[in-house]
Amino acid sequence: MNYLEQLHSLIGRPSPPSIASYPVSEAMIHHWCDALADGNPIYKDSDAARRAGHRGVVAPPTMLQAWNMPGLVADREPPAADMVRIFEDAGFVGVVATNCDQEYVRYLEPGDVVSATHTLSAVSDLKTTALGEGHFVTQTWTIRDADDEIVGTMLFRMLFFRPAATPVRRHPRPRPAMTRDTEFFWQGAERGQLLIQKCGGCGGLRHPPGPMCPHCQSLAWEPIASAGRGAIYSYVRHYHPHIPPFESGHPVALVALDEGVRIVADVVGTDGADLAIGQRVEVEFNQVDDGLVLPQFRRVGDA
Repeated sequence: MNYLEQLHSLIGRPSPPSIASYPVSEAMIHHWCDALADGNPIYKDSDAARRAGHRGVVAPPTMLQAWNMPGLVADREPPAADMVRIFEDAGFVGVVATNCDQEYVRYLEPGDVVSATHTLSAVSDLKTTALGEGHFVTQTWTIRDADDEIVGTMLFRMLFFRPAATPVRRHPRPRPAMTRDTEFFWQGAERGQLLIQKCGGCGGLRHPPGPMCPHCQSLAWEPIASAGRGAIYSYVRHYHPHIPPFESGHPVALVALDEGVRIVADVVGTDGADLAIGQRVEVEFNQVDDGLVLPQFRRVGDA
């Protein structure tokens, strides 16, 4: 038999009952409600639950699957283990849950011990998805109490797929924020100039650009070209979180320009392991992306 015929032979075969390791408890109900911010009083307040017609507090119906959910390392039992093996042998090594429909027959109460059985009820034809080619699998679950009465049912659907080849994605460089106050700086970079604001009132230099002088509050200013030389005032090597397209550990420096202002920029030509405060650097202008030229610094003397 091919893999699809083997899977179809499993349809309708019930699993052994999976009995919850612990009874329904108020403590776990409280944990659930706290985690999901569920403030329904019938889950925590016995008086409120009795006023609603219950004997005492009840469990949220959406906890139906939680009570006998196995751990991450739990061994699967037939027919689920057989289904997974067949899929893996056929190359369908990826799996993702797609949807879950539950029906509740009655509320569960503290002290209830539930068990669950499931059957494979359907396997789709081969489908093409964004994740790769695969089959949608539908399982039907039945949850019972200690008296073997059905308390709920669940339809659970998964996709077993052969992972599609992931195309190599080119991550563009994050674009700098450009405003009327900063556009002169970026226009200068495109021309190979490192421009600094010079106050028209007191003559002070400032960077980053801004609309008003922080010293004399003048709104008048003009750009002047820096010689583009300075020293590393401080630096970091960025590792986490990883932000494409940057390499892990890429160096970023605070450069003290000889004109007396400081600028944050990449240091190129090094992985950063041999940087030191005080090292002399000079600017160079590199096109790092379509339409984006950045002033970056290289240590003086580096090739």
